[in-house]
Amino acid sequence: MSDRRVFRWATTSARLLAGTLVAAAFVIGVVTAVSVPWPTVAREPIAVEATPAPSASVVVCTGGLLALGRELEDVGRIVTAAPQTVTSGVAQGAPDPTTQPLVSPAADGTAPPTSVVAQPNDGARTDVAASGSSTVSAEDLRGFAASACRPALMESWLVGGSAATGATDVVLLANPGTVPAAVQLTVFGAAGPQVPAGGSELVVAPGAQIVVPLAGLVLGEESPVIRVTAMGAPVQAALQASITRTLLPGGVDQVGAIAVPEAVQVIPGVTVTQNPGADGASPAATVVRMLSPNADTTATITTTPIGAAAGAPAPTTVPLAAGVPTEVELSGLAVGQYTVEVSAQAPVLAAVWQTTGFGEGSDFAWYTAAPPVSAPSLFAAPPGPAPVLALANSTDEAITVTVDAVDGSSTAEVTVAAGGSESLRLTSRTVYLMDAAGDGIRAAVSQSGDGALAGFPVWPSDAAAQQVTVYP
Repeated sequence: MSDRRVFRWATTSARLLAGTLVAAAFVIGVVTAVSVPWPTVAREPIAVEATPAPSASVVVCTGGLLALGRELEDVGRIVTAAPQTVTSGVAQGAPDPTTQPLVSPAADGTAPPTSVVAQPNDGARTDVAASGSSTVSAEDLRGFAASACRPALMESWLVGGSAATGATDVVLLANPGTVPAAVQLTVFGAAGPQVPAGGSELVVAPGAQIVVPLAGLVLGEESPVIRVTAMGAPVQAALQASITRTLLPGGVDQVGAIAVPEAVQVIPGVTVTQNPGADGASPAATVVRMLSPNADTTATITTTPIGAAAGAPAPTTVPLAAGVPTEVELSGLAVGQYTVEVSAQAPVLAAVWQTTGFGEGSDFAWYTAAPPVSAPSLFAAPPGPAPVLALANSTDEAITVTVDAVDGSSTAEVTVAAGGSESLRLTSRTVYLMDAAGDGIRAAVSQSGDGALAGFPVWPSDAAAQQVTVYP
């Protein structure tokens, strides 16, 4: 072997040894770096607490009762059958609210829907309450209707009405905002949920109301539930329901929306005006309509009399198929007021239909579920038969509720036992402040008289804007 080859071998071996040592050192370094904690620098993000500027409180009143098909030469023409008389107000010391008419779908435009607006006061949001009522007596429409004026929502549910023969029900969509709203109506019926051709891509112009006949959505559907989804701007949704039996009008009602499905739905103030078997009465005068939108479940219906010693009927258990409305008859209820509770393992929707009879001069009402009132809240008692406030306590402790007229004309205090219900007579055309001092009270206003029946739940007032945390 020459000296040159020996030298080349030696240098190559040296390079291999050096590379091996470097690789080993690299591996040891990586392992050490992974296993040994590195120093860290923790820096808290800058946070700024800010309270949004209060906005105006806006509620929308449905407007007068509407009639369709009165003119043979123009069956699609909508006219006003009866105006709506509105009672509105704010708490003491706040500026009076203003009323703005919306563009009415009625050709005559004599009783348009209105928005009631309360501006902020001293840097705080002003709560406002309003409700309205109408009475009509005509060949095609008869009865008494009362409804609360409600804020517009991005999503809401209508539980009530029918598209069967004899019913002339319409969906009312109002946009009190300043930009158009695109609305989709999903109808839940016997075949499950569907978006009919007449319920998609509906446009509600700002400051206007439109009418959608229920029969044009799902002709023949007897027990629909409608989800109203808005885009672009919130809308106030309501349902006008009426029925004609053998050419005799059998009642009319304006049905307000339910905001969200819940596992427990409480419906206070259901008013039964005739005993079972009485002349013109029927054992099936009280009907509960329920829907579980998303899951199969079992619902339990509990009916409790208000302020009476009469025994409550046994609870009823009903299976609910996802997306399919179910109705249950509550027969044998004596004259009086009741609280109906529907509970399930999945979120559900519920409303109760009640009638004064099935003969000439009868009326009916849809009683919808009431949300819990978690803060002092305003509500308005509309004109009409003597209004009654029904209070239901779904908690395990007694709750004392104060109900004060904002004009100072009356004050009352009612203690509602745990799991119980009480009632309080009100004065019509009066705005009240109700303070339940907790989350467990649900309330509703009901009215009944000769050939008149109506009711609506009390919603909690909008709370003042809460602080938000901003991270610049």
